Formats: sequence, structure tokens, C-alpha cells
Amino acid sequence: MSLREAAAAVRNNAYAPYSEFKVGAAVRAASGTVYVGCNVENVAYPEGMCAEAGAIAAMVAAGEARLVEAYVIAGSPTPVTPCGGCRQKLAEFAAPDAQVTMATVSGNEQVTTVGDLLPGVFNAAHMKS
Repeated sequence: MSLREAAAAVRNNAYAPYSEFKVGAAVRAASGTVYVGCNVENVAYPEGMCAEAGAIAAMVAAGEARLVEAYVIAGSPTPVTPCGGCRQKLAEFAAPDAQVTMATVSGNEQVTTVGDLLPGVFNAAHMKS
């Protein structure tokens, strides 16, 4: 199954009763395994969880810590970029040149990299004294 197919399939499971804006994400770990996540809303905004965060959490829960590619799909007229928090999460587990594809359910795609999504990233090197 391609990343697009995995992200599109999990998008159907999104819990979005408030915004009705369903998002699916799939990440390919360094091992080649694909992990998926969907957005999960909560009536107490903003306590929901983004699709990208869910996919990364599934990857980490499976014992992996590196992703090499990500795919995000939403029912919007143009591709939706990951939010700031998800950009930081992607940067935590991916190299700056890791590909991120943002897509619409109608097939419009935009391809970028983690580094282009989050220039000036805050990373572990900043924590060293």
C-alpha cells in the first residue's frame, strides 16, 4: 500500500464531529514500515490530536524513532501544510531532506521537505551546554 493509500484510508477514521475536517497521515519509518494516524477532536478545543502526531506516536509505540517520508491528506481545496507543532514533531524524527507530501482528496499534491517546512528548527543541538 502506498503512503497516499494508507493516509486516505485512515482519514476515513478521523474523529472530527466539530470541524468536520478529516485529516489522514502516513509516515514511512526507516525500516520501511508505514504507520498511520488521523485527527481526533475533542469538545474542549484545542485538546485534539493532529493526524501527523498520531502517525508519529504509532511509529514510536512500535519501537521506531526515524521516519523517512510523510504524507498528509485532507478534504480541502488546496493541500494543507502540517501545523507548527506537527512540523516540530516531524523534525524530531526526520532528517531535513525527508519528503513531506501534502494532498487533497481530489488528487492535488504539493511536495516539500521537513527542512523547508521548518527552517530554523529548534533541535537537540540547542540543548547542549
